[in-house]
Amino acid sequence: MRLTESRISHLSHRLRAALRDGGLAEFPDDAAAHREAKAVLASYARAEEEVDAFARDRISRLSRRVPEGGREWDILYRKYFEEEMARRRL
Repeated sequence: MRLTESRISHLSHRLRAALRDGGLAEFPDDAAAHREAKAVLASYARAEEEVDAFARDRISRLSRRVPEGGREWDILYRKYFEEEMARRRL
């Protein structure tokens, strides 16, 4: 799922509120904390999109055709996606 700017902003607000309300963090500069949280979330979303493209490309380059939406495709996608996320340490 592609995250829009408004979704990232919403998640940033929710994340900071949860951390603050749980007593896990204090934010002396709320605006700076908001910008930093948005940057981290956006970076992670970009990395996930890159890994998604990687997994799809890897499946498409197999010697046999594996139709998307099938069980085999789902298993291969999950395997390649998780391997690449682990390789990137995400």
